[in-house]
Amino acid sequence: MPVGPARMPLLDHLSELRRRLTIIVVSIVVTSVVIYAASPTLIQILIDPIREFLPKDPATGEATLYVTTALGGFTLRFAVSVFFAVIVCSPIIIFEILGFFLPALTPKEQHWVVPTVGALVFLFAFGMVFCYLFILNATFGWMLAQISDFATIFSEAQDYINLIILLELGFGGAFELPLFVFYLSILHVVPYKTFRENWRYVYVGLLIASAMVTPDASPVTMFLMFAAVIVLYEISLALARRVLIARDGKASLKWTREQYREHKLEQDDD
Repeated sequence: MPVGPARMPLLDHLSELRRRLTIIVVSIVVTSVVIYAASPTLIQILIDPIREFLPKDPATGEATLYVTTALGGFTLRFAVSVFFAVIVCSPIIIFEILGFFLPALTPKEQHWVVPTVGALVFLFAFGMVFCYLFILNATFGWMLAQISDFATIFSEAQDYINLIILLELGFGGAFELPLFVFYLSILHVVPYKTFRENWRYVYVGLLIASAMVTPDASPVTMFLMFAAVIVLYEISLALARRVLIARDGKASLKWTREQYREHKLEQDDD
């Protein structure tokens, strides 16, 4: 009979959690300090997709952002440094989070950890790149067009950069969805058939989630995120279907978690 994962006492769990959180925090802090010197250049990179919407400096003709407080420059540079530090350290962050749950997994399930870390990092980066290339310009174009008819826009740096960072993180996080759907399906936590039969409810849920995740009130952002997430959701289900059929046969598309466990027990007995 296969041996299950070893149980860890509660205090050991807390100690392990503290150790891994310490690694994450120290990694982000050290990386932020290193990145801080390059933050002005990184800010220029962040605003590049929306540069056309910024007011121009009369002397240089360059796009301009304004800081309204003495501490504002440091606060902005620090926020940008932390943001890019999180991106750089994302493999460490994801690995440490998954590593905390590693003792609860069987040896066979532990083999999935490294591919899962790679997939999570890729999807997070893909979501941020997608936002940078296609979302930022459309979102700011729509939002600023709502103001131009009755007011003059004051491009306050903190406001603009914070919104850009929130959009980037929102899309990066939203693009992780396919991996969770994939695992829920192949592990039969939610049967593949359930996802397929209830697609209307899933789509409505994803639309609501898109509205909640996007930090602005722009319908442009919401529907672009919704469209992207739907495509990724369908791709993840298509991959899950192929894996299930190849591993357990077509009948497994309807299995519940209990039926999957019974099938595994029969295989172990054989």
